[in-house]
Amino acid sequence: MRIPKINKTAVIGAGSWGTSLAILLARKGEQISLWGHEPEHIEELKKNRENISFLPGFKLPAALALTSDLKEAVTNAQCVVMVVPSHAFRGVFKKVLPLLAESTLVVSAVKGIEIGTRMTMNEVMVDESKQSHHKYHYGVLSGPSFAKEVAENQPTAVTVAFKNEDAAIAVQKLFSTDHFRTYSSTDVVGLEISGAMKNIIAIAAGISDGLGYGLNTRAALITRGLAEISRVGVALGADKATFAGLGGMGDLVLTCTGDLSRNRTVGLALGAGKKLDHILAEMTMVAEGVKTTKSCYNLAKKMDVDIPIIDQVYQVIYEDKSCRAAVNDLFGRDLKKENC
Repeated sequence: MRIPKINKTAVIGAGSWGTSLAILLARKGEQISLWGHEPEHIEELKKNRENISFLPGFKLPAALALTSDLKEAVTNAQCVVMVVPSHAFRGVFKKVLPLLAESTLVVSAVKGIEIGTRMTMNEVMVDESKQSHHKYHYGVLSGPSFAKEVAENQPTAVTVAFKNEDAAIAVQKLFSTDHFRTYSSTDVVGLEISGAMKNIIAIAAGISDGLGYGLNTRAALITRGLAEISRVGVALGADKATFAGLGGMGDLVLTCTGDLSRNRTVGLALGAGKKLDHILAEMTMVAEGVKTTKSCYNLAKKMDVDIPIIDQVYQVIYEDKSCRAAVNDLFGRDLKKENC
């Protein structure tokens, strides 16, 4: 299957991350359209040339086209970047699919796993494409990259993965700038599993911080959390080396320690004794780790993979277990040989 020359890119999702990626590409001089599902929000963006709701403080380049019409956004686009929450991903992609031209490069920039099917976003796209008469290139962009810092032109490095190496290189070149360094990979599974599961460990790290525990505890959670992510990923066929890279350890460290992390924020509030419903009601943006906890918990149990940290986060979120009891149960397990 040929790799198209990228003349136009459509970013689907006008939250903070989608807006940041659209700004990045528009500043580079690429032809970009940004789609949002709420017409009122898009009209607000057009009027203010700023995403005040999700990424305030950054002017949208004049060349960045804004629309709530999917057909307008996707038509003539050789690359489509999907940046909608995992729980809405399938529904939006179903509408995008009939609009795609043959060989389109479709990039998921979403870090989550679908509840129910336990599919990654690439698996969702492949599943929806089974009846299509056309073929497409599906990949993922992931790594340690807070939207605000990307919009600030802070030096950032991420990874793009496609099964087809030429497709990965094409998207790698599209996103690379003098401050946004992009690496290529063919390990789509490893990059997606890392991106999804690190959010759960970030909730655990936030809980630890919220309980008043120190840096020793956080370091232990990050390290043993990476072991859990690796075990699940390898069981699904991922390359173990991916978990030591930007999409694995890099993104995990950022999300577990950064004050801009939504998932760590959820954990902080849980550790401080707040109830989940109240926490989520106060947030304007989606913390993917909450829903992904259920998906990953069920996925790991199905494969019989040991995930003690994620198991405890699941019990805190979905079974109303106290955070201190979860910590006690983690440290009360039988002693083992360290085996990553």
